Amino acid sequence: MFDFDVVVIGAGPGGYPAAIRSAQLGKKTAIIEKEAVGGTCLNCGCIPTKTLIASAERYRTAIDSEIFGVTVKGAKADFARMAERKGEVVKKLNGGVQALLRSNGVELITGTARFEGTNRLSVLQPDGTTRWLTAGAIIIAAGSDSAMPGFIPRAPQIMESRAFLELKALPKRLLILGGGVIGCEFACMAAALGTEVTIVEMLEDIVMALDRDVRRVLRKRMEGLGIKILTGAPLTDIEAKKGVVTGKYKDQTLEGDLLLVAIGRRPNTAALDLARAGVKVDERGTIPVDAHCRTNISNIFAVGDLVTGSIQLAHAATQQGITAAENAAGLRTKVEAICPACIFTSPEIGLVGLSETKAQKEGRAVKAGVFPFAALGKAMASGETEGFVKWIADPATGQLLGAQAIGSHATDLISEAAIAIRNELTVEEVARSIHCHPTFAEAWMEAAHAWSGACIHLPALKR
Repeated sequence: MFDFDVVVIGAGPGGYPAAIRSAQLGKKTAIIEKEAVGGTCLNCGCIPTKTLIASAERYRTAIDSEIFGVTVKGAKADFARMAERKGEVVKKLNGGVQALLRSNGVELITGTARFEGTNRLSVLQPDGTTRWLTAGAIIIAAGSDSAMPGFIPRAPQIMESRAFLELKALPKRLLILGGGVIGCEFACMAAALGTEVTIVEMLEDIVMALDRDVRRVLRKRMEGLGIKILTGAPLTDIEAKKGVVTGKYKDQTLEGDLLLVAIGRRPNTAALDLARAGVKVDERGTIPVDAHCRTNISNIFAVGDLVTGSIQLAHAATQQGITAAENAAGLRTKVEAICPACIFTSPEIGLVGLSETKAQKEGRAVKAGVFPFAALGKAMASGETEGFVKWIADPATGQLLGAQAIGSHATDLISEAAIAIRNELTVEEVARSIHCHPTFAEAWMEAAHAWSGACIHLPALKR
């Protein structure tokens, strides 16, 4: 009856797992991608950014290694080589995704998809021809693009993150508009490699999704890297001329060689022509879905950055893509409610579940248990004592509701917290779970003991 059982639009971190899972469930599957498989995450987001961050961290480790008894002479940051390696990593992973699709029998179709009905798509292919497809189920995973508001002038030295990742040399002076996750990650990377960085954030502080105590550690470290952080007012009167970008923050005139615009992303829904299939979108252009990733049209699903209320994270999109594929195949799985987030600033940050800030806004009583890395043997041995881990729990029952971590390996550590919260463990259950010593992970056990006032490795509180 149909050309395919399932067609997936978009081969990013939401789309290609959806296609592979559909094929695993015995469905004849195709996936449509207009650019490169892997989407924004693999090609111009998570992977290239973290590759450059890893290079910057190696450089900082080299020049700061004397404390460990290691003297490195002549360490030099070669950004052109870093950029080259970034391309090598992306190319290898891109080929890996293509191989996974082939091995599962998924047909990859290159082109731009457009809805022609609830079960019918047209694909404008690179050679200018149009291919027509029908499918029993369609999963939309078209992703998002960086937002570039109209008030910002268009000029070569004003760019969003994708263009910035194509640079072969870093600017000497970098202005960043936006103190969210993307802006702060790029700021830390560039500053570590010697660029003079200024961030302008209209909100009262950077990365406002974090609790105040976490933001305080992050801001102190970023300022220690030489990053100038200006908050509480917008960047106005932006101009680009003669290779220089200028703007005003309050009564200050700021100047840089480049301006990186990092103020969010917008969904790629316009080109899909969703109205032809009757798929509803909200005022932001995102698609409302139910817990099974189903839109208002029963055979059409949506996942990732396109979805109303979704966290814009690759791993969240992957989980949604798998959920959509399973429901398209007749299973009844739901999207996981507990989704950890990670931020690759210096230092790293991980968070999951309820924050103290959100609990306060909701008028909900919570109690926190904190353990600093400065009191952790492995952190001291590694010379990475900055930061802490924090449990947030119900004060009456001890049930874990949220967690945040800032410091070395925080992006790895947060997964343990996510498992604990998802499985409704209590503080006592984590405290009594033996953790290996000496490791960074034992900070979770220590923080659980601290929550109960029974931490062995923190000074006793005065009674």
